[in-house]
Amino acid sequence: MTVETKAFDVADVLNSEDRIAAYLEEAFEDGDPVLISTALGAVARARSIGVVAKQTGLTRETLYRALSPDGNPTLSTLTAVTKALGFHLSIRPLRPSERT
Repeated sequence: MTVETKAFDVADVLNSEDRIAAYLEEAFEDGDPVLISTALGAVARARSIGVVAKQTGLTRETLYRALSPDGNPTLSTLTAVTKALGFHLSIRPLRPSERT
């Protein structure tokens, strides 16, 4: 008997506002630009990339490219996407233990 598997896509489990918020918070807390853009892409897919594209004024293709692991979104894309997803960016001072 063979076992069939399906590739895991985190967008499939981002099915509540709490999960989405926690997922994005962790990605931003980590600070890795690749992780952040990939997480935003997963949330955009979970919410419907077409809707996010319309809200940002960007094409679906532009979003897929910018929010992929190889993407490098501009600051304007980053702010537009976070706003379309219902979030905002903010800055807080680093704790002394985080400065290394």
